[in-house]
Amino acid sequence: MTAHLHHAHLFAADIDATIRWWTEMLGAEVAFDGPMGGARNVFLRIGEGRLHLYDQPLRDAGRGAVHHLGVRTDDLRALTAHMERLGADFPSGIREFGSWRYAMVEAPDGVLLELFEVDAEALGGDAGAYFSDQKHRP
Repeated sequence: MTAHLHHAHLFAADIDATIRWWTEMLGAEVAFDGPMGGARNVFLRIGEGRLHLYDQPLRDAGRGAVHHLGVRTDDLRALTAHMERLGADFPSGIREFGSWRYAMVEAPDGVLLELFEVDAEALGGDAGAYFSDQKHRP
């Protein structure tokens, strides 16, 4: 038996604006948009990851147990520049730590994203192996 994390499912106060944000900012593609479980659900593909959206108001104004979602990129500077042109705000800019760099940005409904770039080979050790994604490559 195996298991893997497939997706995060978020409430969206304005689902159309949320879809637009993810598609414009991060190149998400809508894989499904329809009723499921009594509400409109939209399933997005973002690179190799997946994000599901409920067309329902947020249950609370906080983030609950979720601190942030991590989005990996191979060119953080280009991605943040693209997003800034579309109006995204990066209050702390890009933070760099050798072979690792990241920037935090808020997505719709207060969802905090960590956009990050990592050189797994230069990072080395267990962390380097973790980020090498070798297990998931053909």
